[in-house]
Amino acid sequence: MVPEYNPSKIEKTAQEKWLKEDRFTSKPDNREKYYCLSMFPYPSGKLHMGHVRNYTIGDVISRYKRMNNFNVFQPMGWDAFGLPAENAAIANKVSPKDWTNQNIEHMKKQLISLGLGYDWSKELRTCEPQYYKWEQLIFKKFYEKGLVYKKKSIVNWDPVDETVLANEQVIDGKGWRSGAKVELKEIDQWFIKITDYADELLSSLDEVDWPENVKTMQKNWIGKSHGAEIKYKIENSSKYLTVFSTRPDTIYGVSFIAISPNHEIALELAERRLSNKKLFT
Repeated sequence: MVPEYNPSKIEKTAQEKWLKEDRFTSKPDNREKYYCLSMFPYPSGKLHMGHVRNYTIGDVISRYKRMNNFNVFQPMGWDAFGLPAENAAIANKVSPKDWTNQNIEHMKKQLISLGLGYDWSKELRTCEPQYYKWEQLIFKKFYEKGLVYKKKSIVNWDPVDETVLANEQVIDGKGWRSGAKVELKEIDQWFIKITDYADELLSSLDEVDWPENVKTMQKNWIGKSHGAEIKYKIENSSKYLTVFSTRPDTIYGVSFIAISPNHEIALELAERRLSNKKLFT
């Protein structure tokens, strides 16, 4: 018996045997099926410990199910569309395609070296036409059914990366990646009418075998609230402010109303102040 564990020898031998025998390739049979999918990594070049933690958890679940005689399908793919790849490719003077594929191959070797039980015969790369043509088809179907629409909206614009940032990606008024001062821009954007399915999504959560805290997060994300719209008349004006409240019984305690800097009243106020005019006449 070897007195100490040598992963470079033991793991390599076991992994070569698994690959040779297609140990993790999913094939149809009469056993109960189990699908285990972890989120696809972005091919930034190298795995870090956050990747290891995330994919180890999924692999432990898959192995547990295999040990309980489930027919497990655990695929892996790459979230390979993204601005960082383009910026990195420009900086390194290579094509985004070459940069991305090189990173994928390197990270794939790292995942295999960890001994994770993926069915590599079903590998996906979201930057390939064989994959994203289906996303384009889905978008087209949504458009035909009137479930997507275009309108102008204010966004966080990173002038260095030349892309839109989510609020979570803006740190102290700067882009989380570039460090550039974020600008507010009004641009055309596509929107999906998910609100048409809010009630169905909420009721379906009762049928999903998820932890209660996850269901609560989903309900909060959908954001359906019960309440009333209250119209506040603006003094010396024929205009009203419409406010939604889940507690209309508390309106007599209201001491002030805040509006967005992009609200039409705020914009009108700013314009009239510049011209030294009163807000309402």
